[in-house]
Amino acid sequence: MKYFRNFLKKTDDRMLMKMDHYLDIYDRLLKDWRGRNIRFLEIGVYKGGSLRMWRDFFGPNAELTFLDIDPACKTLEIEGTTVEIGDQTDTDFLAKIVEKYGPFDIIVDDGGHKMDQQKTSFRSLWPHLKNNGLYIVEDTHTSYWPGFGGGFRAKGSFIETCKALVDHMHSWYTDQDDIFPFHAAAKQVHSVQFYDSLVIVEKQLKEAPFSISVQNGEVTKSDKILKVRNRKSIF
Repeated sequence: MKYFRNFLKKTDDRMLMKMDHYLDIYDRLLKDWRGRNIRFLEIGVYKGGSLRMWRDFFGPNAELTFLDIDPACKTLEIEGTTVEIGDQTDTDFLAKIVEKYGPFDIIVDDGGHKMDQQKTSFRSLWPHLKNNGLYIVEDTHTSYWPGFGGGFRAKGSFIETCKALVDHMHSWYTDQDDIFPFHAAAKQVHSVQFYDSLVIVEKQLKEAPFSISVQNGEVTKSDKILKVRNRKSIF
């Protein structure tokens, strides 16, 4: 399936802007979501080119909401979509969006791309992402631009925040409780996927992981991997 790349030939005068390699990633990532009755949110409308792209991909059963800070974007609304005007750093505005349209199955942040924008939206909207949902942040190369609040390994950039999220996801296994305590995100983050300029966080509510051993068809579960300290061997 090459829906997103093929869609380029079907565009009209409404400009669509995406990094070229996103198209193939989205075909792989979202193929199982097509045609489902989902709630979708995208931050950033710009010239409106993505509205029909997402509407035609997800189909008539999906509820599609788009946000932008520019009031002119309201006029870009098309059948099957809703455009709301507001600031993605305004937590009260985001709360109203969640109350009216959430919770969401997929959230795409293609908004202002500044660090405070990406992080505020993520913190505000993550609790309202459904179990097994996807939170997608585009154009994360701005984490390396000082003018956007980033910079190489800049503390507080969105990329560095996501690197910390990888640590939080693994905090079940801490062997250094004083400097690496258990973090509640471990119970929610199933994966953090890094692509060039694209980060995807997959949500899955879960209990503590366990290992299994199998012999003669009999499965034995163990949580020993979470309890042993001062390990000298993985076993």
